[in-house]
Amino acid sequence: MEARGAPTEVLLQRPWLPVSVSGCQLLAKSWFGETAYHVLLTDMHCVWEERMDSAAIQKRAQELNKRLRAPVKAFFSHLCEVAQPCLTGSDGRADSEAQISLTRQEDGGNVSMKLKSELAGLPFYWEFDCAPAPVTVVCVQLVRPLLAMSHLLQRQVKQLGGLLVRKDAEIQDYRENGATLSRERLQTDVFEEQAYKEDFMSKALPLLCSEQLHSLGFDGEFQHLYAAVTQTRKRKRQTEEEPPPPPPPPAEEPDLLASSLGASVSSEEEAAGAKTADRPAVQQSLPVTSNAAQRPSSKPKKKKVGLFR
Repeated sequence: MEARGAPTEVLLQRPWLPVSVSGCQLLAKSWFGETAYHVLLTDMHCVWEERMDSAAIQKRAQELNKRLRAPVKAFFSHLCEVAQPCLTGSDGRADSEAQISLTRQEDGGNVSMKLKSELAGLPFYWEFDCAPAPVTVVCVQLVRPLLAMSHLLQRQVKQLGGLLVRKDAEIQDYRENGATLSRERLQTDVFEEQAYKEDFMSKALPLLCSEQLHSLGFDGEFQHLYAAVTQTRKRKRQTEEEPPPPPPPPAEEPDLLASSLGASVSSEEEAAGAKTADRPAVQQSLPVTSNAAQRPSSKPKKKKVGLFR
């Protein structure tokens, strides 16, 4: 059985997509696994979600389709084909007979999205029953990325303003050195940041308010910026979670005791060799077996085997 809902990082990488269901403009984010799914919906007034694992899907399928006795894997692929175009705003419909409707509770409670399609010649019903999402989910999936995007755009505007000021200084230098425009229509005014901000706010705010009535503003460029911000957060979190590299092993110090013992042994062997060379030849011809026979035989120690050594 799959985990209930998608991992936070997996769902975070999915973009918010504008969808329209029963005339209601929403932003949707969804993840479909092998036999589980996680759906998020928002109208910028509230955020709803539903997480379903294999057991919950099996139970709801039997409640909505009394004659259905198939396992989840047998019909889940059909459910994905019907639901995903509705949750991604795709123009292409996998099932031309699919019908979808959305109902909302007046008290701001659950949002229900009902689907009707045909499976193996019989009607197949499904219902996404989305409840208000916890505050933590809203912050992770929507608020934090939007704040990061806003901060990034503010820095971009600041850099562009500084670039315009430097361009004006460059143009002024050209003019002082006798340069002239070949076409008067290309002439621009000197950039003044404060005046530009005031003029922009007075003109852009009314347009923004009117556009929000028809669209929630998550167009292609905005989705690209959202994906860039979430990818950066993912890489930063992975970097923070990585354990620090182990310290390098200490440099091996020469074993002074072993070297001194080796030097003493070698000096003793050289002295013994010198004495043997000084002995007469008769002593060298003595049999060695007598000394070997007198030495006690040393038996090799038996190696212990098994768990105890």
